[in-house]
Amino acid sequence: MKRDLETFVESFEKGLRVLTSFDRGSPRMTLSEVAERTSLTRAAARRFLLTLVNLGYASTDGKHFSLTPRVLRLGQPFLHASPLPQVATPVLQGVSDELQESSSLAVLDGDEIVYIARAAHRRIMAVNLGIGSRLPAFCTSMGRVLLAHASDVSAALGKAPLQAFTEKTVTNRKKLEALIDEVRASGHALVDQELEMGLRSIAVPVRGAGGEVVAAINVSGQAARVTLEDLRRTFLPVLQRAAESISVQLR
Repeated sequence: MKRDLETFVESFEKGLRVLTSFDRGSPRMTLSEVAERTSLTRAAARRFLLTLVNLGYASTDGKHFSLTPRVLRLGQPFLHASPLPQVATPVLQGVSDELQESSSLAVLDGDEIVYIARAAHRRIMAVNLGIGSRLPAFCTSMGRVLLAHASDVSAALGKAPLQAFTEKTVTNRKKLEALIDEVRASGHALVDQELEMGLRSIAVPVRGAGGEVVAAINVSGQAARVTLEDLRRTFLPVLQRAAESISVQLR
């Protein structure tokens, strides 16, 4: 998005850069590590970090900084204001009960998907997913559905090299864009063990009141008990009905 220099507040952007530099891989960092991650000077990073500490959004032991639970407040307005989580949650629970597998709803944020509703039947991933969890869009079924309807797929994928999470992960951009084209044409995405070995997933789009794609819904299962044919024949029709149910309630 092009910046409007008359309305863009650079210091606010830098503060958000510091706040979002903490993630699952780096939940606790030194001042130098934050400065390096955010491309800020140590002095600037220190000012922003101490401001977050003073506001209660971060804590420090004098050397390391980490976020506090107060940060969760920042996501609450979206979850309360958006009808998606409220509408989707009971539908996801119905899908999970019917298929005896976990079902989730996610939206696209840059090159990642963000979980905003979930019904977990059993834990199937090494990572414990919950509301607010993020995963790379390019190798997840919901991510590919959302990328298929992004205004600029190349921009959404970003310029950084695509990480191979397993031996099955598609990292070639041309092949990936061809797969995304197929998703757009078929109306669903099926991902087989690209994010984690043993994990299969299928997803479909959820449309808003104007017919635009606003989210994606999926079902995931272990490859040992869920075949690709199961996903296509049994899971897909259930997902399509669920997505339509959510879309109808958003109109």
